[in-house]
Amino acid sequence: MPTFDSDATAAADPFVRRKRTSAVRAEAPIVAAVAAGGAIGATARYAVAVLVPTPAGAFHWTTVGINISGCALMGALMVAITELWVGHRLLRPFLGTGLLGGYTTFSTFAGDVDGLAVTHPLPPAMLYLVVTPVAALIATWTAAATTRRLLLRRIS
Repeated sequence: MPTFDSDATAAADPFVRRKRTSAVRAEAPIVAAVAAGGAIGATARYAVAVLVPTPAGAFHWTTVGINISGCALMGALMVAITELWVGHRLLRPFLGTGLLGGYTTFSTFAGDVDGLAVTHPLPPAMLYLVVTPVAALIATWTAAATTRRLLLRRIS
């Protein structure tokens, strides 16, 4: 079996394994923060879907609302934690990637598009496919701009 430079370096340096282990340990709190936030966000998304169910074959307004509200919250959050205050290093992974990543449900959105294409004529599925990401981007931008304006007004 041929050896590569990295194999030779690893064999020559007895501390390579220790360095890799310390890198994993350094990332472990971030992974835990994302996992905890994701569990909370996914639970919140499920709760909304239970409270506002979508009838079989109907347009998926609940999923649209979840994705747009999650993106709006992400826009406001990112402005707040980057321009207003510097929070704990785990705040952004917990709230942004974890909680809001678990709350928004673009994988369900993809399944909904497929389901609409099968059960309805193609135009509703195409409309859903285009409108949801555009509305989510507009919500993110609007919330970020509004939060920024409110913060500037508060600071002045």
